[in-house]
Amino acid sequence: MNFEAEREASKIVEQARQFRTKRVKQARDEAKSEIEDHREEMEKKFKAFESEHTEGNTAAEQEALKDAEVQIKELKDRAQKHKDKVIGDLLGAVFEAKPAPPAALLAQ
Repeated sequence: MNFEAEREASKIVEQARQFRTKRVKQARDEAKSEIEDHREEMEKKFKAFESEHTEGNTAAEQEALKDAEVQIKELKDRAQKHKDKVIGDLLGAVFEAKPAPPAALLAQ
């Protein structure tokens, strides 16, 4: 009888160990699953955040590009408008040069 009680106790202890081992594995799997779910959720949030802020940058870039194009057009228009006067002033300065000795030579 004592032997049977020991065997029964041993069986109960072994079942408890198996249950505990099984439960630890199950808990580990659940934790991995929760971690993966959390990672996926955070990845989605990051993608949404990144997408939202990238669109803002794209709009700002397009606005800056439009402003630059307007400024370039204005410069070209002004250059075209004043081209003849600038060319005349440059040619006048070259062909109507009045050479003069440097001030340092005059001071001697």
